[in-house]
Amino acid sequence: MSAAVTVNAGPRRGWRSAGTWIGAVIVGIALFCAVFAPLIVPHDPFAQDLNRRLLVPFWMEGHNPDFILGTDQLGRDYLSRLIWGCRISMLIGITVTIVSGVIGITMGVLGGFFGGRIDDAVLFAITTRLSIPVVLVALAVVGLLGTSMTLLVLTLGLLLWDRFAVVARSTSMQVRNLDFVAAAWCAGCSRFRVLSREVLPNIASHLVVVATLEIALAILLEATLSFLGLGVPPPLPSWGLMIAEAKDYMFFSPWVIVIPGVALFVLVLGINLLGDGLRDAFGTRSRS
Repeated sequence: MSAAVTVNAGPRRGWRSAGTWIGAVIVGIALFCAVFAPLIVPHDPFAQDLNRRLLVPFWMEGHNPDFILGTDQLGRDYLSRLIWGCRISMLIGITVTIVSGVIGITMGVLGGFFGGRIDDAVLFAITTRLSIPVVLVALAVVGLLGTSMTLLVLTLGLLLWDRFAVVARSTSMQVRNLDFVAAAWCAGCSRFRVLSREVLPNIASHLVVVATLEIALAILLEATLSFLGLGVPPPLPSWGLMIAEAKDYMFFSPWVIVIPGVALFVLVLGINLLGDGLRDAFGTRSRS
């Protein structure tokens, strides 16, 4: 009884694009590291040894083969902390996206499908949210209530739902006027069934693309807050916190800031490449 929305968004590439596959490989490696981090780290990422502090990585002369990426200023294995930091970044990115997605999709679907005063209230909420500077509010909340992963996830989740709401609202407004929705009403389906069985499955492809963008944004915001000392509390090896801890050594041991910075760049790039590929794959699909 359901059918997908027809959208014309230019030439269809999707999985034919090399960029999509590159993004998928990067995200796949990141997910593997996040899930199996406790099993694949070569050393304890929290163990300190000042006798081996600031050991150089493998491409520099005098490196220690036991520490491929060297060690930080406290003698902790950098590769282990990088892998564990990937686990934290992916965990925060995915959980923040889930929280913001539940809020934004619920509001957007209700506003777009029912319209009227409900839609007016949703539009007002979206406009209010867009007027709020995310970083400043997150800094204020975390600064007042303290640093913890739970608080960070809730704060970012409550601030990043607007894209989900906008996309869910606009696509729901298109779907509600299609024949299969009218057929569901005529068949006596309840509102909940129409929304859950007819509307949501037909806008899911658009929401998946938004989710990839939100994961990348959440990871960047977490790194920003951690760099400022208001994100993931130490000694957890967040990539933003690793960059912050390494800034005092960037002129003498530049690799301590380059490694987590490049890792953050590559991960966000991979997520965005995958998101672009999914947009091309889903956005140009035409079915009835």
